Amino acid sequence: MSGRSGRSLFARYAYAPNALGYCGPVGAAVLEKVACGGEGADVGGVDSAARQFSGAWPYQELLAELSGVDDVLDERVVRGYWTGNELTAAVDRERFGRELLGRLGARAGHYWKYLTDDLLSEVAPTHAFHVFGVYPWTRLLGSGMPQPLHVLDSCRIRNGVVVELRPDAAVVRSRGLQFDGAKLTLGPLEDRPARRRTATGPFVPELRVGDRVAVHWDLVCERLDADQAGSLEYWTDWQLRQTNPRLAAEFTGPVTDPTADPLREA
Repeated sequence: MSGRSGRSLFARYAYAPNALGYCGPVGAAVLEKVACGGEGADVGGVDSAARQFSGAWPYQELLAELSGVDDVLDERVVRGYWTGNELTAAVDRERFGRELLGRLGARAGHYWKYLTDDLLSEVAPTHAFHVFGVYPWTRLLGSGMPQPLHVLDSCRIRNGVVVELRPDAAVVRSRGLQFDGAKLTLGPLEDRPARRRTATGPFVPELRVGDRVAVHWDLVCERLDADQAGSLEYWTDWQLRQTNPRLAAEFTGPVTDPTADPLREA
């Protein structure tokens, strides 16, 4: 696994939320250049940017440590966090969870007080856990406002099939996130447009109808093979099963509003 491939993969998934100002350093233009595979792109510059992602970096750092991988941006580690793979499945989840919550809790301070051992049953070394377990948005689902569900559905990595190509967008058929007042589920297949290029170019060259892709914050990040798509589906379903018991318990009582800015990472 080359160092370049892991850094390119990180850039593809991290670019969209960074461009929206939700995570990572301000103005990390290197992510867009590397994600597009442009000539002369400073792949090494991804390292500096990635360290400033206070959500993704601790997961990948710890996953690399516990898996015996020297490079935090090794492709296996990057994929393990964003979509799941053999490293995700093999890691000691309890040890990972205790160490991760300790690191995130120290950064979050008094803002996200729920980052305690009570979350251990939900922990996985994946972006899905960060979205559904660490972010405050699941705790706001009972507010009656549409924003929490929209953010959760946008922030998770969505797996779907391209059914139509437009000049700057691809229509992707996938399952959207639903909330019934007690649990989160993936609903029926639906067609949604997603951006397929940025100002610099496409992240997935020669995109075709029928391609299976990953979408993050309404941007097509990469083309998935069958194993990668299956792993993403598995870990998304796994996370929802682990998180739903907490949601059912929380929404039998009043909803509390976390004091942190919910769009910022821990």
